[in-house]
Amino acid sequence: MTVVVAPDRPTSPPRPGIFLAGGITGVADWQRDAIEHLRPAWPVIFNPRREIFPMGDDTEGARQIRWEFDQLALADAILFWFSFETAQPIVLYELGRWAASGKPLAVGADPRYERRFDVIQQLELARPGLTVHADLKSTCAAANELAAGCWSPGR
Repeated sequence: MTVVVAPDRPTSPPRPGIFLAGGITGVADWQRDAIEHLRPAWPVIFNPRREIFPMGDDTEGARQIRWEFDQLALADAILFWFSFETAQPIVLYELGRWAASGKPLAVGADPRYERRFDVIQQLELARPGLTVHADLKSTCAAANELAAGCWSPGR
């Protein structure tokens, strides 16, 4: 299993791959826990959380945004996790963008997340039948169920 961490760009990462979409700034490192849950099912995990990010550096900020944009498109599936600490407006935007696509999604929002109701309501309209999970472990389990459907030789 390979974890691709921003801003790394391997020339040909193994497939299938899943992107970890969710808060970074001001939230706990939920990505670390998600990687452990996803490790058995996913050959590659795209993790946008850098160990050290130079806040206030516009060049690095633009590089990070471009990396996330490109890796979200490259990934075979996306796991969205909304932790409770912040509103995460960029993640809400990304969810809206990818909910309107055919890309496989696993979505979870902590019950204390201030916009949980909105996430549920919007997904009922955009992706009827998609469950919004209440904890990271069940969100990862749903993501692991997607892995088999994302794998095909030569993909």
